[in-house]
This record gives sequence, C-alpha cells and structure tokens, in this order.
Amino acid sequence: MDKAPTIVLVLILLGLLLVIAFSSGTEVAMLSVNRYRIRHRAAGGERRARLLETLLAHPDRWLGANLVILALASVAASTIATLLALRTGEPHAVAVMMVLLTVLVIVFCELAPKIFAALHAESVALGAAYVYRALLWITWPIIWLANHVARGFLRLFGVTRGSRTTHALSIDELRGVVTEAGGLIPQRHREMLLSILDLERVSVNDIMIPRQEIAAIDISMNWDDILDRLRQTPHSRLPAYDGELDNLIGILHMKRVAQELARGALTRERLMEISAAREPYFVPEGTPLTQQLAQFQRTRRRLAFVVNEYGDIAGLVTLEDILEEIVGEFTSDPATVTHKDVHRDAAGNWLVNASATIRALNRSLGWQLPEVGPRTLNGLLLEKLETIPTPGTALRIGEYDFEVLQIADNAIRTVRVRAAPKAEPSAA
Repeated sequence: MDKAPTIVLVLILLGLLLVIAFSSGTEVAMLSVNRYRIRHRAAGGERRARLLETLLAHPDRWLGANLVILALASVAASTIATLLALRTGEPHAVAVMMVLLTVLVIVFCELAPKIFAALHAESVALGAAYVYRALLWITWPIIWLANHVARGFLRLFGVTRGSRTTHALSIDELRGVVTEAGGLIPQRHREMLLSILDLERVSVNDIMIPRQEIAAIDISMNWDDILDRLRQTPHSRLPAYDGELDNLIGILHMKRVAQELARGALTRERLMEISAAREPYFVPEGTPLTQQLAQFQRTRRRLAFVVNEYGDIAGLVTLEDILEEIVGEFTSDPATVTHKDVHRDAAGNWLVNASATIRALNRSLGWQLPEVGPRTLNGLLLEKLETIPTPGTALRIGEYDFEVLQIADNAIRTVRVRAAPKAEPSAA
C-alpha cells in the first residue's frame, strides 16, 4: 500500500467513501421503508420486493452485513487518508486531512445519503436488495459470529430472540395511517375507513331509535286506524304489539300485508298470523356494533329490539342504522342534507329533533357536545336543567344556545339551536 501511486490511493479513498455513503443511506431506507407496501408488491410477484421482504424479516443479518462493510470501509478510508497526508511532507497535513475527512464523511457520506434515502426509502431499499443478498453470502461467517456474540450480550439484559416485537398495527395506529394517507385515499373513503375502525367503540345504544319513536302497529287499535297506518307507512317492516310495546307479537312484512290487502282477505286475525310468523329479535344494551353487524349477518335479520337490564324495550336498531355509521346517511343529495333530525330555519338556526343522539349531531354538524353521560340531546338538556322545562326555556351549552320549542310526554321534542355570540374583548 505504501508503494501504490498517489492517484490509485485517491481513487481507492473515493471508492471507500462511496461504500460508506451506500451503507449509511441504505440502512435508513431499509429501516424506514413501508413494510406493508413491500408485502403488497411481493404478493404481486415482484422479485425485488420478495427479496427485500425476506431481508426485512431478518434484520439482524442484513444489519450485520451493513456494519461489517461500514467498519471495514471506515478504517480503510482513515488509513489511506493518513498515508496521503504523510506523502505531502507537511507538518500539519495529518491534522488537516483528519478534519477534511471528517467533514466529507459527515456531509457527503452520512447526512446527504440518509436524507435522500429517507425521502426515497422504497426505491433505495429495493435497489439495494440484490447488493445485500451478495453481501450476506460474502460476510456470513463474520455475521454469524458477531450475531452470536451480540445476542449473548443482550441476553444479559433479558433480551431474547423470541421477544422480538410484532409489526402488526393496533386500531389506533391504523387510524393514524388512514388519517395521514392524504391524497393516496380519497377523503370520502378515508371517512368510511375511520368509521369502520370506530365501530368497535360504538354500541347499539348510540344509534338505536328510542322507544317512544319506534313505528309500530297496535293490534288492539281500531281496525280502520290500523288500515290507515298500514297504507301510509314508509317502512317495509313494522313491529306489531298488543296494547303495550313490551307485548310484542312479531314483525309485519309489508309485502305480505299488501298481498292480503289486494285480495281483500286482510283481517285482524290474519294480521296477527302474519306478524307472529316472524318472531322479534332482542339484543342487550351495550352490544358493540361490530358484534351486532355479525349477528345480523348470521341470523339474516334486519332489525333488533334493544332491551335493558330489566328486560324492557329501550329502542330499536336496524341494519340500515349500522350501515349509515359507515357510509353516512342515505340520501339522494348529500350536499343538501346534514342530518335527518336537523333542519335550518329562515334565520339560519338549527331546528333539531331532541331525540337525536349527541354522537350523530357531533359527527354530522361538527359540534362539540359532551358525549359522556346522556346519549340524546333530550337527555343532555334534561340533565342540565334538572327539571322538565316549558316551551321557551333557553340555556347555553358550550358554544351553542338551546331554546326548547316543544314538550310532549315529559320529554323535549324540538329545540332551536344557534351559535352563541362570542364575547368581545374588554377595553384596557
């Protein structure tokens, strides 16, 4: 080495610096590459992606190969730089060469390659896959020995090979990935994916139709009133009960009722037979929507009655309600409808059905009403007022003023909501 021409030593030094830059950059790329994108490309049959996935599955191997070439290149570069400095014959050449080499390594062999690799992790990692496979073949004896020594040292601190962490994402991490997807996923699709991830946190109580708003048929009613309700109902299925909702008979399928009406053969007894042919389906309060959706699929049902701990019917949940949690409300013009229980008056205020759930209002209107405690707007207002109000009663919750418009059956039916005026800053 001492007798080699200076130009040869300079070329060797430049080559070693390139090796150091390659080692630094590819290490960052391999550690920061999106494993799920690589797995997807590997499943599509791409050879480089398959090789890279294999390398990433054993990080101790390729990291060992990377450290071997990095250590050898760093030591050799330092040695050759010292030889070049000594050949100049200058008294301070070694110190100057040390400073110069340090700057070159930091700027051009560390920072620049790592920044580039972080910005183009996937392409850099895929391009380096074949190089690392060759390096593994060349350096495997050194890697084998180094890995065993390193594992023995880590075992002293309780770190074993079997304690390697998994790369599976949690629900919160998946939610963060979807949120940060940006332009890769359309906004509407991101909202649907986030809604699916949120189903586990939502129960049937959050979306059920309250008991007092369940559309049903009382078999004991006047026959003419029953016929009028059957002809005017917009629903394809109606619960049928006798006297009280808790005395359910079954579920009326309006297609069968229409057939009997067309033949003129519909009687009270026949109506009871049709409803009894489909027994009601009950689910307990607090059932998560993911579980309820699976039950609907398994039992081939479209609606279920939610019962409380005393066995009383608290509300009704339908398959459509769960689907709306994912895709939003079913409407012909989503741009003109915010929520089925919310309407705007001429002054721009909101007229809200107080039986609407707080969660639905917050999602559709962007409000920040408290979701801990009462589930409906009626329950929230009654909790704040601590009494049954009269029409015209007003109160402020957060950034909104609520005015009670209608009261029925000891419950608030309709309220007017307007944004509270912002307090003006006081004069100094």
